[in-house]
Amino acid sequence: MLFSPYRMGTLELPNRIVMPPMTRSRAAAGDVATPLMAAYYAQRASAGLIVSEGTQISPQGQGYAWTPGIYNAEQVAGWRLVTDAVHAAGGRIFAQLWHVGRVSHVDLQPGGAQPVSSSALLADGVKVFVDPDQQGPQAGVGGMVQHSLPRALTLEEIPAIVQDYARAAQNALDAGFDGIELHAANGYLINQFIDSQANHRTDAYGGSLSNRLRFLKEVVQAVIGVLGKERVGVRLAPLTTLNGAVDDTPQATYLAAAKLLDELGVAYIHIAEVDWEDAPEMPEAFKEALRMVYRGTLIYAGKYTADKAQAALQAGWADLIGFGRPFIANPDLPFRLQHGLALNPPDANTFFGGDAQGLTDYAAAQGA
Repeated sequence: MLFSPYRMGTLELPNRIVMPPMTRSRAAAGDVATPLMAAYYAQRASAGLIVSEGTQISPQGQGYAWTPGIYNAEQVAGWRLVTDAVHAAGGRIFAQLWHVGRVSHVDLQPGGAQPVSSSALLADGVKVFVDPDQQGPQAGVGGMVQHSLPRALTLEEIPAIVQDYARAAQNALDAGFDGIELHAANGYLINQFIDSQANHRTDAYGGSLSNRLRFLKEVVQAVIGVLGKERVGVRLAPLTTLNGAVDDTPQATYLAAAKLLDELGVAYIHIAEVDWEDAPEMPEAFKEALRMVYRGTLIYAGKYTADKAQAALQAGWADLIGFGRPFIANPDLPFRLQHGLALNPPDANTFFGGDAQGLTDYAAAQGA
């Protein structure tokens, strides 16, 4: 099943292998995507679907150095290089829209402003891993704590951020993307509203589960208004604890989120299952329950092998499978998996930042 075609909305995917979003920190000055990035994504166009690295929807939404944006004309032009290259190679690509919220540093905020979040306070003992010099999410694993406390967004500010998402969705369309994925996982802004230990609000965006899902709902509705529901996906991470995102009742919370997304009709939900050693695998009963409440395409990503992916597809709770780090070192990953070929090992030292080394210089297998 892994190598069989799959129809997702208006897209015909040649296989069920997804290249999930992976921060690579190679953007140019001005947070602009580059020809080098275009070559990187085009090399991997044999994936059934590519989801781009997280791209910030505004200057306020940036969390790390050298990550690309999608909020001005120069950035749209940079991404157009990428989408044109992917399409010329026969691929399909969605843009992941990203606002990191409190997972930022004052030095990356316009005018040195405080990072924003659902709430100013975190749960007792929770640390947010950010550093102005880090080159990707893995840099927090060493235990660095936040350098400045976030402030809670006011009720008056929230609609403007919702509109930032909508403008970014229009920019993604203008840049030639086939659709967008909202990053609502891994402790970033939308996730900061969803999870109970990150959201301490007492207004319409906090307290009850329906209130904690309100920001997600409004953002999804805004981008659907621009693109249509068949071009919108959402990434969730029910059990990860990255960047202090913890929920007291994750199964109840994320089944409700999935039900909401089913009602809104998004094209897919993308589950980050095991990411950077910070979460267990989801119990199969949880996955089966998600399948019961959500009727669209379900993508799972997190340390899958070809055999494990086949089993997930045959079990019926997954439709597509994401392979993250294997795609870094194997631009021809679908070919290698289908033919049982050995995989190139990735060089973790070149995951974040740098030049072509570790980005576009991995060799394809003979015959790929």
